[in-house]
Amino acid sequence: MSLRSTLFSVCIACMATAALAQNASAPLTIVVPYPAGGPLDISARIVAEGASAQLGTITVENKPGAGGGTGANQVAKSPKTSNQLVMGAVATHAVNPWLYKNFPYNAIKDFKPIALVARTPNVLVVNAQQAATLGIKTTTDLVQYLKKNPDQAKYGSGGNGSIGHISAEMFKSLTNTKMGHTPFQGSKPALAALESGQVLMVFDNLASALPQIQSGKLLALGVTTLSRNEALPNVPSINDSVQGFNVSTWFGLFAPASLPDEDARRYATAFTAAMHSPAGKEKFKKMGITPEELTLDGFAQFVRSEYSKYEFLIRAAKIKIE
Repeated sequence: MSLRSTLFSVCIACMATAALAQNASAPLTIVVPYPAGGPLDISARIVAEGASAQLGTITVENKPGAGGGTGANQVAKSPKTSNQLVMGAVATHAVNPWLYKNFPYNAIKDFKPIALVARTPNVLVVNAQQAATLGIKTTTDLVQYLKKNPDQAKYGSGGNGSIGHISAEMFKSLTNTKMGHTPFQGSKPALAALESGQVLMVFDNLASALPQIQSGKLLALGVTTLSRNEALPNVPSINDSVQGFNVSTWFGLFAPASLPDEDARRYATAFTAAMHSPAGKEKFKKMGITPEELTLDGFAQFVRSEYSKYEFLIRAAKIKIE
């Protein structure tokens, strides 16, 4: 092949790649695959506002459904003329692919990780009044109660296959206890059921449960990460009394895989600056969240690790959603 032919072929290949790439000159939209008002939605609006000075007007669109899968799939399959990111999470990019038989997207190949926004623990909470009646003050007390009353208690979660569901099944396995599962359509109704006494315990995202904990309605027995959280400095890690327990909720920004690397770097820089600005940090602090530092390749490695981790956990717990 002549040099001229070779150069022509390279140009055609570059043009084809450009045609497939996301259009970063179009108005930017962050798709939140969950209802408005939750931690991911609030976080998306914080970073959108903070990055707008560098990236222009950024729209936040809520697209709930299928445990976050609807919104994530929209971005994975978005038109090449659009410019969309998704505020993905442990559910959309590490958990759901192992729960559903016919999953619509590839959580690793269809996305380009941009920036990890936050890693927050789940927190094991009980109804404060009910706990006092039952003499439950610690995780150890709870385990002793469950062993004395097998299959008498129920735990609530934000739905089948949610992190709260997986956390509770891991807890049951590690403590050799038995209790039923009552799934709800999201965190808020699960916490409402806990407050009304319908369920004994819930593993919930710290940002969601924090207001009820601070009001005294709920008692936090432990956080699901190995270390304590600065929002609840007096609440121990569950791992202190249940060895091997370690689960966290995380979320971050993902682009379709077709976004050019140059634009990915530009987005990562802008959103990281927004997260770590004084105004951004203060807003996240009110949610009990500390912004993270991982971007691009570092974030991608983290996602792959979580993807493998939850494959093992979900298969071990035999959790499936048809």
